[in-house]
Amino acid sequence: MQTVFGPDGVIAKAHPEYEHRPGQIEMAQAVLRAFEQKHHLIVEAGTGTGKTLAYLVPAIAAACGSGARVVVSTGTKNLQEQLMDKDLPFLQEVLPKKFRAAVMKGRSNYGCLHRIKRAEGMPVLQGLDQIDHFDEVVRWMTKTETGDRAELSNLPENLPFWRHIDARSDTCLGQKCPDFDPCFITRMRQRALDADIVVVNHHLFFGDLALRNGAYGAVLPDYGAVILDEAHQIEDVASEYFGVQTSNYQINDLLRDVSFLKFENREVERELTRVSARIQRFADMFWISFHEGRGLEGRFALTPDYRTASGSDRPSSAKSSLDRDQREQAGTPAYPSDALDNALNRLETTLDALKDAPADAENIIRRTRQLRFDLNFIIKGDDKSFVYWLERRGRGVFLRASPIDVSGLLQDKLFEKVPTVILTSATLSSAGNFRFIRERLGLDEAEEMIAESIFDFENQAVLYLPPRMPDPRSPQWARAAADEVIKIVNATEGRAFVLSTSFAGMNELYERVAPQIDYPSFLQGSTSKGALLKKFRSTPNAVLFATASFWQGVDVRGEQLSCVIIDKLPFAVPSDPIVAARQRNIEEQGGSSFYEYSVPQAIISLKQGLGRLIRSTTDRGVLAVLDPRLRTKIYGQTFLQSLPPCRITSDIEQLRCVFNDQVSSFKFQVSSS
Repeated sequence: MQTVFGPDGVIAKAHPEYEHRPGQIEMAQAVLRAFEQKHHLIVEAGTGTGKTLAYLVPAIAAACGSGARVVVSTGTKNLQEQLMDKDLPFLQEVLPKKFRAAVMKGRSNYGCLHRIKRAEGMPVLQGLDQIDHFDEVVRWMTKTETGDRAELSNLPENLPFWRHIDARSDTCLGQKCPDFDPCFITRMRQRALDADIVVVNHHLFFGDLALRNGAYGAVLPDYGAVILDEAHQIEDVASEYFGVQTSNYQINDLLRDVSFLKFENREVERELTRVSARIQRFADMFWISFHEGRGLEGRFALTPDYRTASGSDRPSSAKSSLDRDQREQAGTPAYPSDALDNALNRLETTLDALKDAPADAENIIRRTRQLRFDLNFIIKGDDKSFVYWLERRGRGVFLRASPIDVSGLLQDKLFEKVPTVILTSATLSSAGNFRFIRERLGLDEAEEMIAESIFDFENQAVLYLPPRMPDPRSPQWARAAADEVIKIVNATEGRAFVLSTSFAGMNELYERVAPQIDYPSFLQGSTSKGALLKKFRSTPNAVLFATASFWQGVDVRGEQLSCVIIDKLPFAVPSDPIVAARQRNIEEQGGSSFYEYSVPQAIISLKQGLGRLIRSTTDRGVLAVLDPRLRTKIYGQTFLQSLPPCRITSDIEQLRCVFNDQVSSFKFQVSSS
């Protein structure tokens, strides 16, 4: 590794600005040992360590040496693009070993040649803008090599019709598709089969892991080792993909595709029209029968009686609609879920009875069976290892069943089957150890290390804790927090992220602060995340108000971002159904959910916020945490001990001196990890 990363190594010779980093060499050596000795490794490597090259170089050596493919999975699209567009091409130029790399994204990122042909002339477009955009996509489809929608950078990020033409798995005809050979998914898989290094994201990786050895088979090619970057996200992503879900959109898409089926026998088409109408009618009743979170957006636990509640416990509209249908047709089941299941079964049996059914019909049969299984699993709700919940987002209603504890699943499907799994992130430890991440992921046997950072946090960063703040739950909190934010951004002359733990908190701070400061203010949600970051980077002394999505995967170097203000300690929302179930599970086993789950999880999130601030050896900045519990609660010391050693102050005047030579004249408390 010295010949690659050392002061006279191949990287230093090829990159004039390369900095020798002892922590990077130490990490690369540890990763190489894990590959050679076939064991698992946990590495915390903070910003500035150079962790991507530290794991890519030994991964390339291992893949080329053994012939066993290595999969690299990332948590964010930005890191995935960095690996494919910057890091791997650089290593292909400078390393003596020649290797091949490929990227695989989730299927919905790619266009489907069969579906776009079918969509032409179909009623999937609304408005002249969509027609123009659709025509541009059609032209692009004839020229693109990859079919990756990321190439359509001149079109809006959220094209309403994209979901009708993407290559999602549930609409795929597989080898029976007339466009199988030129299919973008087929080509993507072929490139991955020819590659030594395959770059994916966590959603694709865990989606594939959940499917392996199942009815639909694997998506990724076989691999001998896995590197999971941004590994602090793994539990939540795995919980999603090892679970079960369905939605009103899924039923709507199914019925739309039924309407596209064409048969010479008109009676078959008429029967499918009747069945579809029946499914739609019962689906409407089914979705309206859920009162959880009605009129709101968010995630809501399903109440225990959602399957068997009598009509009087449901909204009157659902009961009256069902009663009316029962009067029209005797024998209709009493519950909307049973009525919907019967209607879906009728669709399945109608199509299954057809001779020489087209591939599209076979696909709909498969989707209907899966939809019925998923609905019945969630509605039955008798597997106590799952939590059952509902999410409302826009016009969508999503029913989900998620495993409460994924540690056993990961142990069985990943850690016991793959010889080498590398978990890395800038934030994996809590209070200086990896106990939390090990327990949550079921990783019993693994080497571990915390890579040395090249940043001098004691001289580059100051932690500001206001001297007097009310409890975050008190009515005085919002005004006091706004007053502190105004003082801080005036002291740092803007150049700040104001990060809130909720949208409500973000909006209230923005409304109170923005009119009172003389610096340009931006609010998350006013435009896309990418556009917002571009505005912030190009606007001097700007202040950006945002929530959790800006806590990670955001890189603003230099003085443009010199202050990160965090309103409250980022504890997970206790009302979230998955969080509540995890906490309840810990308590039922005799543990303390607060100290075993809430505190370490919040520490990792807080460290992510700090990671936005110091991005290079020349950066200097202020991390301000307004929450008084850092000082007043015993667990506050655990938070402070988990942060890199830095100066601490409660004097607002000292912040004005952080960015000039006067800072050395003040006395600071220094945190210790």
